[in-house]
Amino acid sequence: MNPPTPSTSPTPSSLVWPIHIEVRLSPTSTARFDTIRNAVHQYICKSFETIALPSKLDGWEDVPVLASSVEQITACESSSPTSYLPVAQASLQIHVYQPTDGDTVDGFSAGLSSDGEEVTAASVCELPSRQWEGLWDSLIFSDDTKSRLLDYIYATVLFSDANVDFNIVSWNRVVLLHGPPGTGKTSLCRALAQKLSVRLSHRYPQSRLLEINSHSLFSRWFSESGKLVQKLFGSVMELVEDEDTFVVVLIDEVESLTAARAGAMAGTEPTDALRVVNALLTQLDKLRHKKNVLVVSTSNLAKAIDSAFVDRADIVQYIDLPPPEAIYVILRSCLLELTTKGVVAPIDVPSLEEARYFERTTVTIDPSVASQRPRQIAIHLFRLAQKCRDQKMSGRSLRRLPVLAHARYINLGYASPPIAATDSAAQKTVNGPNAPGPSGLGAQVEVWLNAMEKVVEGQAGELKRFDQ
Repeated sequence: MNPPTPSTSPTPSSLVWPIHIEVRLSPTSTARFDTIRNAVHQYICKSFETIALPSKLDGWEDVPVLASSVEQITACESSSPTSYLPVAQASLQIHVYQPTDGDTVDGFSAGLSSDGEEVTAASVCELPSRQWEGLWDSLIFSDDTKSRLLDYIYATVLFSDANVDFNIVSWNRVVLLHGPPGTGKTSLCRALAQKLSVRLSHRYPQSRLLEINSHSLFSRWFSESGKLVQKLFGSVMELVEDEDTFVVVLIDEVESLTAARAGAMAGTEPTDALRVVNALLTQLDKLRHKKNVLVVSTSNLAKAIDSAFVDRADIVQYIDLPPPEAIYVILRSCLLELTTKGVVAPIDVPSLEEARYFERTTVTIDPSVASQRPRQIAIHLFRLAQKCRDQKMSGRSLRRLPVLAHARYINLGYASPPIAATDSAAQKTVNGPNAPGPSGLGAQVEVWLNAMEKVVEGQAGELKRFDQ
Protein backbone atom coordinates (compact mmCIF):
# COMPACT_ATOMS: atom_id res chain seq x y z
CA MET A 1 0.00 0.00 0.00
CA ASN A 2 1.31 3.43 -0.93
CA PRO A 3 1.81 5.90 1.93
CA PRO A 4 -0.76 8.72 2.14
CA THR A 5 0.00 11.97 0.41
CA PRO A 6 0.97 14.93 2.59
CA SER A 7 -2.48 16.47 2.14
CA THR A 8 -4.18 13.45 3.66
CA SER A 9 -5.12 13.87 7.34
CA PRO A 10 -6.63 11.23 9.64
CA THR A 11 -10.30 11.47 10.44
CA PRO A 12 -11.35 11.80 14.10
CA SER A 13 -12.63 8.21 14.08
CA SER A 14 -9.20 6.91 13.03
CA LEU A 15 -7.20 8.80 15.64
CA VAL A 16 -5.78 7.03 18.68
CA TRP A 17 -6.08 8.92 21.97
CA PRO A 18 -4.02 8.20 25.09
CA ILE A 19 -5.98 7.37 28.25
CA HIS A 20 -4.26 7.33 31.61
CA ILE A 21 -5.36 4.35 33.70
CA GLU A 22 -4.36 4.47 37.38
CA VAL A 23 -4.29 1.17 39.27
CA ARG A 24 -4.03 1.40 43.06
CA LEU A 25 -2.72 -1.69 44.82
CA SER A 26 -3.62 -2.79 48.33
CA PRO A 27 -1.02 -2.36 51.11
CA THR A 28 -0.55 -6.13 51.35
CA SER A 29 -0.07 -6.76 47.64
CA THR A 30 3.20 -8.41 46.63
CA ALA A 31 2.38 -8.71 42.94
CA ARG A 32 4.82 -7.43 40.35
CA PHE A 33 3.76 -4.16 38.79
CA ASP A 34 4.30 -5.41 35.24
CA THR A 35 2.11 -8.44 35.98
CA ILE A 36 -0.72 -6.21 37.17
CA ARG A 37 -0.20 -3.83 34.25
CA ASN A 38 -0.56 -6.63 31.70
CA ALA A 39 -3.59 -8.09 33.49
CA VAL A 40 -5.33 -4.69 33.55
CA HIS A 41 -4.63 -4.15 29.86
CA GLN A 42 -6.16 -7.53 28.97
CA TYR A 43 -9.14 -6.96 31.24
CA ILE A 44 -9.98 -3.57 29.71
CA CYS A 45 -9.59 -4.75 26.11
CA LYS A 46 -11.81 -7.78 26.72
CA SER A 47 -14.43 -6.18 28.95
CA PHE A 48 -15.08 -2.71 27.47
CA GLU A 49 -16.08 -1.35 24.10
CA THR A 50 -16.06 2.26 25.33
CA ILE A 51 -14.60 3.96 28.40
CA ALA A 52 -16.18 6.93 30.18
CA LEU A 53 -13.78 9.74 31.04
CA PRO A 54 -13.19 10.06 33.90
CA SER A 55 -14.63 7.00 35.63
CA LYS A 56 -13.93 4.21 38.07
CA LEU A 57 -13.87 0.85 36.30
CA ASP A 58 -15.60 -2.18 37.74
CA GLY A 59 -15.72 -5.87 36.95
CA TRP A 60 -12.02 -6.45 37.58
CA GLU A 61 -12.95 -8.23 40.82
CA ASP A 62 -13.72 -11.30 38.69
CA VAL A 63 -10.08 -11.50 37.56
CA PRO A 64 -8.23 -13.48 40.28
CA VAL A 65 -4.84 -11.79 39.91
CA LEU A 66 -6.49 -8.37 40.16
CA ALA A 67 -8.97 -9.26 42.91
CA SER A 68 -6.14 -10.31 45.22
CA SER A 69 -4.01 -7.20 44.71
CA VAL A 70 -6.00 -4.23 43.41
CA GLU A 71 -8.07 -1.71 45.36
CA GLN A 72 -9.21 0.58 42.55
CA ILE A 73 -8.86 1.11 38.80
CA THR A 74 -9.59 4.59 37.44
CA ALA A 75 -9.72 5.99 33.93
CA CYS A 76 -8.34 9.51 34.31
CA GLU A 77 -7.17 12.22 31.92
CA SER A 78 -7.20 11.91 28.17
CA SER A 79 -6.70 14.30 25.29
CA SER A 80 -9.82 12.86 23.67
CA PRO A 81 -12.36 15.57 22.79
CA THR A 82 -15.24 13.35 23.94
CA SER A 83 -16.14 11.96 27.35
CA TYR A 84 -16.68 8.46 25.92
CA LEU A 85 -13.91 6.84 23.91
CA PRO A 86 -13.99 3.47 22.11
CA VAL A 87 -11.28 1.15 23.42
CA ALA A 88 -10.24 0.51 19.81
CA GLN A 89 -9.24 4.19 19.60
CA ALA A 90 -7.49 4.26 22.98
CA SER A 91 -3.82 3.98 23.80
CA LEU A 92 -3.90 2.71 27.37
CA GLN A 93 -1.25 4.31 29.58
CA ILE A 94 -1.45 2.09 32.67
CA HIS A 95 0.13 3.35 35.89
CA VAL A 96 0.38 0.88 38.77
CA TYR A 97 1.18 2.24 42.23
CA GLN A 98 1.07 1.24 45.89
CA PRO A 99 0.58 4.21 48.26
CA THR A 100 2.28 4.24 51.62
CA ASP A 101 -0.03 3.86 54.62
CA GLY A 102 1.93 5.97 57.05
CA ASP A 103 1.08 9.65 57.21
CA THR A 104 4.08 10.53 59.34
CA VAL A 105 6.38 13.17 57.94
CA ASP A 106 10.07 13.25 58.76
CA GLY A 107 11.72 16.48 59.85
CA PHE A 108 14.47 17.92 57.68
CA SER A 109 17.14 19.93 59.45
CA ALA A 110 19.13 22.81 58.04
CA GLY A 111 21.68 22.54 60.85
CA LEU A 112 22.21 24.21 64.19
CA SER A 113 21.67 27.86 64.93
CA SER A 114 24.35 29.81 66.79
CA ASP A 115 22.63 29.12 70.12
CA GLY A 116 22.80 25.36 69.55
CA GLU A 117 19.16 24.82 68.58
CA GLU A 118 18.38 22.59 65.61
CA VAL A 119 16.49 24.41 62.86
CA THR A 120 13.74 22.29 61.27
CA ALA A 121 13.56 23.88 57.86
CA ALA A 122 11.54 21.30 55.91
CA SER A 123 9.59 18.06 56.06
CA VAL A 124 9.90 15.07 53.77
CA CYS A 125 7.05 12.75 52.77
CA GLU A 126 7.32 9.51 50.82
CA LEU A 127 5.05 9.39 47.76
CA PRO A 128 2.56 8.26 46.73
CA SER A 129 0.91 8.73 50.12
CA ARG A 130 -2.49 7.39 51.10
CA GLN A 131 -3.27 10.60 53.01
CA TRP A 132 -3.40 12.49 49.70
CA GLU A 133 -5.41 9.96 47.73
CA GLY A 134 -8.26 11.74 45.93
CA LEU A 135 -6.81 15.22 46.56
CA TRP A 136 -6.19 15.83 42.85
CA ASP A 137 -9.80 15.06 41.91
CA SER A 138 -11.19 17.16 44.75
CA LEU A 139 -9.55 20.34 43.42
CA ILE A 140 -11.93 22.18 41.09
CA PHE A 141 -10.75 25.05 38.89
CA SER A 142 -12.50 27.03 36.20
CA ASP A 143 -9.80 26.43 33.61
CA ASP A 144 -7.35 23.71 32.60
CA THR A 145 -4.81 24.56 35.28
CA LYS A 146 -4.25 20.95 36.34
CA SER A 147 -3.79 19.57 32.83
CA ARG A 148 -1.52 22.50 31.95
CA LEU A 149 0.79 21.65 34.84
CA LEU A 150 0.92 17.99 33.86
CA ASP A 151 1.65 18.87 30.23
CA TYR A 152 4.49 21.11 31.39
CA ILE A 153 6.08 18.26 33.35
CA TYR A 154 5.73 15.89 30.39
CA ALA A 155 7.43 18.49 28.17
CA THR A 156 10.39 18.84 30.54
CA VAL A 157 10.76 15.04 30.66
CA LEU A 158 10.66 14.85 26.86
CA PHE A 159 13.27 17.59 26.44
CA SER A 160 15.50 16.03 29.09
CA ASP A 161 15.32 12.61 27.44
CA ALA A 162 16.24 14.21 24.13
CA ASN A 163 19.29 15.86 25.76
CA VAL A 164 18.28 19.27 24.49
CA ASP A 165 21.14 21.75 24.87
CA PHE A 166 20.41 24.02 27.87
CA ASN A 167 22.38 26.81 26.23
CA ILE A 168 19.91 26.92 23.35
CA VAL A 169 16.58 25.87 24.88
CA SER A 170 16.30 26.59 28.58
CA TRP A 171 13.86 25.69 31.35
CA ASN A 172 14.20 26.00 35.11
CA ARG A 173 11.80 23.37 36.56
CA VAL A 174 10.14 26.07 38.68
CA VAL A 175 6.39 26.71 39.02
CA LEU A 176 4.83 29.65 40.86
CA LEU A 177 1.17 29.61 41.90
CA HIS A 178 -0.21 32.87 43.26
CA GLY A 179 -3.61 34.21 44.23
CA PRO A 180 -5.92 34.88 47.18
CA PRO A 181 -5.70 32.74 50.34
CA GLY A 182 -7.76 29.57 50.46
CA THR A 183 -7.90 28.94 46.71
CA GLY A 184 -6.08 25.60 46.86
CA LYS A 185 -2.54 26.57 45.85
CA THR A 186 -0.72 24.48 48.45
CA SER A 187 -3.16 21.59 48.01
CA LEU A 188 -2.59 21.71 44.25
CA CYS A 189 1.17 21.50 44.78
CA ARG A 190 0.79 18.44 47.01
CA ALA A 191 -1.72 16.86 44.64
CA LEU A 192 0.62 17.48 41.69
CA ALA A 193 3.47 15.81 43.56
CA GLN A 194 1.21 12.84 44.32
CA LYS A 195 0.05 12.63 40.70
CA LEU A 196 3.61 12.76 39.36
CA SER A 197 4.72 10.01 41.74
CA VAL A 198 2.09 7.82 40.05
CA ARG A 199 2.58 8.94 36.46
CA LEU A 200 6.37 8.75 36.57
CA SER A 201 6.61 5.54 38.61
CA HIS A 202 7.92 3.61 35.61
CA ARG A 203 10.91 5.99 35.48
CA TYR A 204 11.39 6.76 39.17
CA PRO A 205 10.68 3.89 41.61
CA GLN A 206 10.73 6.37 44.50
CA SER A 207 9.27 9.85 44.91
CA ARG A 208 9.47 12.37 47.73
CA LEU A 209 7.84 15.68 48.55
CA LEU A 210 9.99 18.12 50.48
CA GLU A 211 8.05 21.04 51.98
CA ILE A 212 10.22 23.99 52.97
CA ASN A 213 9.24 26.00 56.02
CA SER A 214 10.18 29.44 54.72
CA HIS A 215 9.75 31.16 58.08
CA SER A 216 12.22 28.89 59.84
CA LEU A 217 14.98 29.87 57.43
CA PHE A 218 15.05 33.38 58.86
CA SER A 219 17.06 32.96 62.02
CA ARG A 220 16.90 35.51 64.77
CA TRP A 221 20.67 35.62 64.25
CA PHE A 222 20.65 37.64 61.06
CA SER A 223 23.95 36.36 59.75
CA GLU A 224 22.68 32.76 59.68
CA SER A 225 19.73 32.91 57.28
CA GLY A 226 21.76 32.74 54.10
CA LYS A 227 23.80 29.86 55.53
CA LEU A 228 20.64 27.96 56.46
CA VAL A 229 19.34 28.26 52.91
CA GLN A 230 22.60 26.90 51.56
CA LYS A 231 22.61 23.99 54.04
CA LEU A 232 19.02 23.11 53.27
CA PHE A 233 19.49 23.05 49.52
CA GLY A 234 22.73 21.15 49.99
CA SER A 235 20.62 18.40 51.58
CA VAL A 236 18.09 18.71 48.73
CA MET A 237 20.92 18.21 46.25
CA GLU A 238 21.89 15.02 48.08
CA LEU A 239 18.34 13.69 47.62
CA VAL A 240 18.37 14.57 43.94
CA GLU A 241 21.70 12.79 43.41
CA ASP A 242 19.75 9.52 43.57
CA GLU A 243 18.58 9.36 39.96
CA ASP A 244 15.93 6.74 40.84
CA THR A 245 14.11 9.22 43.09
CA PHE A 246 11.86 12.03 41.82
CA VAL A 247 11.89 15.00 44.20
CA VAL A 248 9.27 17.75 44.38
CA VAL A 249 10.37 20.77 46.42
CA LEU A 250 7.47 22.87 47.73
CA ILE A 251 8.23 26.40 48.92
CA ASP A 252 5.02 27.62 50.54
CA GLU A 253 4.56 31.38 50.94
CA VAL A 254 7.69 31.96 48.92
CA GLU A 255 7.44 35.72 49.45
CA SER A 256 8.82 35.08 52.96
CA LEU A 257 12.15 34.34 51.26
CA THR A 258 12.10 36.32 48.07
CA ALA A 259 10.63 39.53 49.45
CA ALA A 260 13.79 39.98 51.46
CA ARG A 261 15.73 41.79 48.74
CA ALA A 262 13.01 44.42 48.42
CA GLY A 263 13.45 45.10 52.12
CA ALA A 264 17.18 45.20 51.64
CA MET A 265 16.86 47.97 49.09
CA ALA A 266 14.85 49.92 51.68
CA GLY A 267 17.79 49.68 54.08
CA THR A 268 16.46 47.12 56.59
CA GLU A 269 19.01 44.40 57.34
CA PRO A 270 20.49 44.60 53.84
CA THR A 271 23.35 42.14 54.24
CA ASP A 272 21.42 39.12 55.47
CA ALA A 273 18.39 39.78 53.25
CA LEU A 274 20.53 39.86 50.14
CA ARG A 275 22.30 36.68 51.23
CA VAL A 276 19.00 34.82 51.59
CA VAL A 277 17.67 35.80 48.17
CA ASN A 278 21.00 35.30 46.42
CA ALA A 279 21.48 31.92 48.09
CA LEU A 280 18.02 30.77 46.99
CA LEU A 281 18.52 31.91 43.40
CA THR A 282 21.95 30.26 43.26
CA GLN A 283 20.57 26.94 44.51
CA LEU A 284 17.69 27.05 42.01
CA ASP A 285 20.18 27.56 39.21
CA LYS A 286 22.01 24.42 40.35
CA LEU A 287 18.84 22.32 40.57
CA ARG A 288 17.69 23.21 37.05
CA HIS A 289 20.31 20.86 35.60
CA LYS A 290 18.83 17.85 37.42
CA LYS A 291 16.24 15.80 35.53
CA ASN A 292 14.51 14.36 38.58
CA VAL A 293 13.45 17.50 40.47
CA LEU A 294 10.59 20.00 40.31
CA VAL A 295 10.31 23.18 42.41
CA VAL A 296 6.76 24.39 43.09
CA SER A 297 6.01 27.54 45.07
CA THR A 298 2.97 29.44 46.31
CA SER A 299 2.31 33.04 47.27
CA ASN A 300 -0.56 35.15 48.54
CA LEU A 301 1.43 38.34 47.90
CA ALA A 302 2.77 38.11 44.38
CA LYS A 303 3.89 41.76 44.27
CA ALA A 304 6.25 41.11 47.17
CA ILE A 305 8.18 38.40 45.31
CA ASP A 306 11.61 39.29 44.00
CA SER A 307 11.52 39.75 40.21
CA ALA A 308 14.55 37.51 39.75
CA PHE A 309 12.63 34.58 41.24
CA VAL A 310 9.58 35.29 39.08
CA ASP A 311 11.82 35.37 36.02
CA ARG A 312 13.08 31.87 36.86
CA ALA A 313 9.57 30.40 37.00
CA ASP A 314 8.62 28.53 33.82
CA ILE A 315 4.95 28.81 34.77
CA VAL A 316 3.43 31.71 36.72
CA GLN A 317 -0.18 30.70 37.29
CA TYR A 318 -2.86 32.78 38.98
CA ILE A 319 -5.27 30.71 41.09
CA ASP A 320 -8.49 32.69 41.38
CA LEU A 321 -11.52 32.30 43.60
CA PRO A 322 -13.87 29.71 42.12
CA PRO A 323 -16.64 30.86 39.73
CA PRO A 324 -20.28 29.74 40.26
CA GLU A 325 -19.83 26.66 38.05
CA ALA A 326 -16.82 25.46 40.05
CA ILE A 327 -18.63 26.26 43.31
CA TYR A 328 -21.58 24.12 42.14
CA VAL A 329 -19.22 21.18 41.54
CA ILE A 330 -17.49 21.66 44.91
CA LEU A 331 -20.75 21.83 46.89
CA ARG A 332 -22.19 18.92 44.93
CA SER A 333 -19.14 16.82 45.81
CA CYS A 334 -19.67 17.70 49.48
CA LEU A 335 -23.32 16.66 49.35
CA LEU A 336 -22.52 13.41 47.55
CA GLU A 337 -19.86 12.58 50.15
CA LEU A 338 -22.32 13.23 52.98
CA THR A 339 -24.90 11.11 51.18
CA THR A 340 -22.42 8.26 50.79
CA LYS A 341 -21.57 8.42 54.50
CA GLY A 342 -25.25 8.50 55.52
CA VAL A 343 -25.31 12.06 56.81
CA VAL A 344 -27.66 13.31 54.07
CA ALA A 345 -30.74 11.34 53.03
CA PRO A 346 -30.15 9.38 49.79
CA ILE A 347 -30.44 11.61 46.73
CA ASP A 348 -28.80 11.90 43.32
CA VAL A 349 -27.73 15.54 43.07
CA PRO A 350 -27.78 16.62 39.39
CA SER A 351 -24.43 17.11 37.69
CA LEU A 352 -23.25 20.49 36.42
CA GLU A 353 -24.26 19.57 32.87
CA GLU A 354 -27.75 18.63 34.02
CA ALA A 355 -28.00 21.81 36.06
CA ARG A 356 -27.03 23.90 33.03
CA TYR A 357 -29.77 22.21 31.02
CA PHE A 358 -32.32 22.96 33.74
CA GLU A 359 -31.17 26.59 33.74
CA ARG A 360 -31.68 26.88 29.98
CA THR A 361 -35.16 25.34 29.92
CA THR A 362 -38.22 27.02 31.37
CA VAL A 363 -40.63 24.74 33.18
CA THR A 364 -43.35 25.53 35.70
CA ILE A 365 -42.19 23.74 38.83
CA ASP A 366 -44.77 21.89 40.86
CA PRO A 367 -43.25 20.87 44.24
CA SER A 368 -45.72 18.00 44.49
CA VAL A 369 -44.33 16.32 41.34
CA ALA A 370 -41.51 13.99 42.36
CA SER A 371 -39.94 13.96 38.90
CA GLN A 372 -39.27 17.70 39.17
CA ARG A 373 -37.29 17.38 42.39
CA PRO A 374 -33.88 17.08 40.64
CA ARG A 375 -34.63 20.31 38.77
CA GLN A 376 -35.52 22.08 42.03
CA ILE A 377 -32.34 20.84 43.71
CA ALA A 378 -30.13 21.89 40.79
CA ILE A 379 -31.64 25.38 40.57
CA HIS A 380 -31.40 25.83 44.34
CA LEU A 381 -27.76 24.71 44.37
CA PHE A 382 -26.93 27.04 41.47
CA ARG A 383 -28.54 29.92 43.36
CA LEU A 384 -26.45 29.06 46.41
CA ALA A 385 -23.29 28.89 44.25
CA GLN A 386 -23.96 32.37 42.93
CA LYS A 387 -24.39 33.72 46.47
CA CYS A 388 -21.09 32.13 47.46
CA ARG A 389 -19.38 33.79 44.51
CA ASP A 390 -20.91 37.15 45.40
CA GLN A 391 -19.36 36.77 48.85
CA LYS A 392 -16.01 35.88 47.24
CA MET A 393 -15.77 32.62 49.14
CA SER A 394 -12.63 30.52 48.69
CA GLY A 395 -12.55 26.79 48.13
CA ARG A 396 -11.45 26.35 51.74
CA SER A 397 -14.51 28.28 52.95
CA LEU A 398 -16.86 26.35 50.69
CA ARG A 399 -15.80 23.00 52.09
CA ARG A 400 -16.55 24.26 55.61
CA LEU A 401 -20.17 25.08 54.74
CA PRO A 402 -21.68 21.63 55.48
CA VAL A 403 -20.11 21.54 58.96
CA LEU A 404 -21.33 25.04 59.82
CA ALA A 405 -24.77 24.32 58.35
CA HIS A 406 -25.15 21.22 60.48
CA ALA A 407 -23.81 22.90 63.61
CA ARG A 408 -26.13 25.90 63.37
CA TYR A 409 -29.31 24.69 61.71
CA ILE A 410 -29.51 20.89 61.43
CA ASN A 411 -27.92 19.52 64.57
CA LEU A 412 -30.18 16.83 66.08
CA GLY A 413 -27.84 15.95 68.91
CA TYR A 414 -24.72 13.83 68.69
CA ALA A 415 -26.02 10.80 70.60
CA SER A 416 -29.75 10.93 69.94
CA PRO A 417 -31.40 7.49 70.00
CA PRO A 418 -32.81 6.00 66.77
CA ILE A 419 -36.41 6.81 65.93
CA ALA A 420 -38.78 3.91 66.45
CA ALA A 421 -41.32 5.02 63.87
CA THR A 422 -40.77 3.57 60.40
CA ASP A 423 -43.16 5.82 58.55
CA SER A 424 -41.45 8.86 57.03
CA ALA A 425 -44.30 11.22 57.92
CA ALA A 426 -44.30 9.96 61.50
CA GLN A 427 -40.57 10.62 61.77
CA LYS A 428 -40.94 14.20 60.63
CA THR A 429 -43.80 14.71 63.07
CA VAL A 430 -41.54 13.58 65.92
CA ASN A 431 -38.42 15.55 65.01
CA GLY A 432 -39.76 18.46 62.97
CA PRO A 433 -38.58 19.79 59.60
CA ASN A 434 -34.95 18.86 60.21
CA ALA A 435 -35.78 15.22 60.84
CA PRO A 436 -33.91 12.42 59.12
CA GLY A 437 -35.13 11.21 55.74
CA PRO A 438 -37.15 8.08 54.98
CA SER A 439 -34.24 5.75 55.66
CA GLY A 440 -33.29 7.53 58.87
CA LEU A 441 -29.85 8.41 57.49
CA GLY A 442 -30.07 12.19 57.78
CA ALA A 443 -31.91 15.34 56.80
CA GLN A 444 -33.18 15.85 53.28
CA VAL A 445 -30.87 17.62 50.83
CA GLU A 446 -33.28 20.58 50.64
CA VAL A 447 -32.79 21.12 54.37
CA TRP A 448 -29.03 21.16 53.85
CA LEU A 449 -29.27 23.65 50.98
CA ASN A 450 -31.42 25.98 53.06
CA ALA A 451 -29.03 25.67 56.01
CA MET A 452 -25.95 26.39 53.89
CA GLU A 453 -27.70 29.38 52.35
CA LYS A 454 -28.37 30.75 55.85
CA VAL A 455 -24.71 30.29 56.76
CA VAL A 456 -23.59 32.24 53.68
CA GLU A 457 -26.02 35.06 54.46
CA GLY A 458 -24.93 35.11 58.10
CA GLN A 459 -21.24 35.23 57.18
CA ALA A 460 -21.91 38.14 54.84
CA GLY A 461 -23.26 40.12 57.78
CA GLU A 462 -20.33 39.14 59.99
CA LEU A 463 -17.83 40.25 57.36
CA LYS A 464 -19.51 43.65 57.11
CA ARG A 465 -19.11 44.08 60.87
CA PHE A 466 -15.52 42.91 60.62
CA ASP A 467 -14.72 45.49 57.93
CA GLN A 468 -16.19 48.21 60.10
